[in-house]
Amino acid sequence: MDSPVALLRSHATYAPWNARGLASHAAALVDAAGVRPTNASARATPSARAIRFYVASGLLDRPEGTGTSATYNYRHLLQLLSIKIRQRDGQTLDIIKREMGEISGDALERRVAQSLGTALNSGAVDVVAKDGDEPPLWRRVPVADGIELHVRDDSLAARDDTVLAMREAVRAALGRSEIR
Repeated sequence: MDSPVALLRSHATYAPWNARGLASHAAALVDAAGVRPTNASARATPSARAIRFYVASGLLDRPEGTGTSATYNYRHLLQLLSIKIRQRDGQTLDIIKREMGEISGDALERRVAQSLGTALNSGAVDVVAKDGDEPPLWRRVPVADGIELHVRDDSLAARDDTVLAMREAVRAALGRSEIR
């Protein structure tokens, strides 16, 4: 079994992201780890708007490019995950900003990997096989409490960006619904 750091590093292959893609990717990891901020004003899952706020506030490094062509890399993912983890611990954004300025990239990566260890070991998007000789693989994507999206891995819809977009569409539909 790979170490949590190696598993976390495997997410670097999905970079670069735009703000929405970074938010979706981080949300999948945050959801799988069950990260829930204790601060009532902090949302559990990041949004593209929150990412822009974090950049403007100095919590996240500036992206490559500006506006709609801005791209974010693996370090941005680590920073964003670290913000959500520290919010879970009840820290304010001011304290988180100070901590982020004092930590090296390797230490940040280790801290995030350790905090997300269980989720990384099980996979933010689990792969499940069906019975048979050459079983198709299925991806299980957590959407909300008690709701999962299942996508067969050999489907055209199995691309990571498509799966994350489907998950976000289902969440948006749940948000419009009276049933939560």
